[in-house]
Amino acid sequence: MEKRVIVTGAAGFIGYHLSKLLNQLGYSVIGIDNLNEYYDAQLKKDRLSQLEENSGFSFYKVDLCDHDAINKIFAEHKPEYVVNLAAQAGVRYSLEDPFKYTDSNVTGFLSILEACRHNPVKHLLFASTSSVYGANTRMPFSEHDAVSHQISLYAATKRANEAMAHSYSALFDIPVTGLRFFTVYGPWGRPDMALFKFTKAILQDTPIDVYNHGEMKRDFTYVEDIAESIGRLLDKPPDVNESWDANNPDPSSSFCKYRICNIGNSQPIELISFINVIEKALNKKARKNLMEMQPGDVKATSSDVSDLEAITEFKPKTSIEEGVKHFVDWYLEYYHN
Repeated sequence: MEKRVIVTGAAGFIGYHLSKLLNQLGYSVIGIDNLNEYYDAQLKKDRLSQLEENSGFSFYKVDLCDHDAINKIFAEHKPEYVVNLAAQAGVRYSLEDPFKYTDSNVTGFLSILEACRHNPVKHLLFASTSSVYGANTRMPFSEHDAVSHQISLYAATKRANEAMAHSYSALFDIPVTGLRFFTVYGPWGRPDMALFKFTKAILQDTPIDVYNHGEMKRDFTYVEDIAESIGRLLDKPPDVNESWDANNPDPSSSFCKYRICNIGNSQPIELISFINVIEKALNKKARKNLMEMQPGDVKATSSDVSDLEAITEFKPKTSIEEGVKHFVDWYLEYYHN
């Protein structure tokens, strides 16, 4: 019997790769996406058309804020697992249109929690972000450290997701895992992300904006490693942490079925080195517009993934050179360069 999983944001970057993998693993995937136009909707439609070639994939064009529609899908399909990837992404865009972030990331996520409350599931996993570490500077970032000082609205909405999920786990016994992704990149990526923007600009011989003069470090994580990690976590829901101490609380676990898990490559590199890798893959030099640090940005990210490895016996391993080459090859083919 097929295992049923709902993936929200299925036409998105990570959602596409995860849905594809889960189909290959024998899951019946029910995809949900509103196909909004935050970036080129054609890219989303092309991802979706590939997924729809698989008989194990079905799709609903629905906004998460449509509570009744979401609950109806859950009631009809009775999923065993749910992966919530639908969100308004992007740190900088949250400065321009903050209400989109509360609508999608907070109200939308509440629809998912309510649907799981009324249609019990074995495991709800949801996308958080490394941005929740905010002003923390102790590296590598660990799920066992407190995260109380977010510096962007995007990060604040994701931290809110973690708190909301904990409350629903405590109240309604829903097993939940929050996934803190670290700078995801790869084929079929988002046009608003650095790798996509840099590749396009270099090919068009236009300058690229390099923030903080390239002196920032990012824990770039290949998208297929992200999908593999989620796939392995899916049937490993958290249990109650019997040793959890309310006088010295561990932020990554709880007295209820709640867990936070980093997913990163654990090999941060400087932005300027990342650009050098892209230049090498394209065999073309970039024209660099060196700029100051931008509001909401952090200087460095680095992930401790020891918990992920202990649970799944897997950790992201794709090198930046290999991952960037895969992206560039896809980009050149997709845009017929």
